Amino acid sequence: MPRPSDPRPQATPRPPAGHALRQRREAAARRAAQLPVSNETSAGGIAIRVEGGIALAACIGRRNRAGRLEWCLPKGHIEAGETPEQAATREVAEETGIDAEILRPIGVIDYWFTGDDRRVHKVVHHFLMEARGGTITTENDPDQEAEVAEWIPVSELASRLAFPNERKMAHVAAELLAIAT
Repeated sequence: MPRPSDPRPQATPRPPAGHALRQRREAAARRAAQLPVSNETSAGGIAIRVEGGIALAACIGRRNRAGRLEWCLPKGHIEAGETPEQAATREVAEETGIDAEILRPIGVIDYWFTGDDRRVHKVVHHFLMEARGGTITTENDPDQEAEVAEWIPVSELASRLAFPNERKMAHVAAELLAIAT
């Protein structure tokens, strides 16, 4: 009598040690390790407005290197003489068109990325903010990095934001606002 087939999925075999993809990744990692390191500090925030009983956050969409639109929180470099709070307020206004007031800090994240000529360690201060005025737009973004700006329900940020560290900031904001995510 024939045996029924095993319903368990089979493990995907690993490529051999000399596999071309593994070699390219290792070579890229070696090149990145040889690049100079720079440290950058930025600030941004989650600017909130309530409409019809729903808390909305001003977010921006940017194209990644592959050309896909990624949703993220507005943020940018702290300029000379600025505090993180001043930079966050300025960056939210520039990237989203929204004038906002800081309610409280919600966290600091840090991450690494590799540019063409250096590795960057970036630290970003995030603030919970209340939208006070303005019209959501990317027209005033001096770097033209933001392609689109939209109000997104805070309850949807965890599924819409592209980066896990920003989703953590959105979760903290939702908890502070007592919003189920």
